[in-house]
Amino acid sequence: MSDLTILTKYLPLLIPIALLQFGLLVAALVDLMKRENTKGLPKWGWILVIVFVNLFGPIIYFIFGRDE
Repeated sequence: MSDLTILTKYLPLLIPIALLQFGLLVAALVDLMKRENTKGLPKWGWILVIVFVNLFGPIIYFIFGRDE
């Protein structure tokens, strides 16, 4: 199987995951910038978690980082 064949086979599965990841990343960063206080880490720390922990970084922020 060529690389192009593998890519076209899995592309319909990868596009929704990539869109979900990008949407969560944007939503988490926008929410973080609007908040004055966060739990656990300073804002710069949460930015690193959100950006570099891929799909789970924004989810971790929404569960543990928001100071209600």
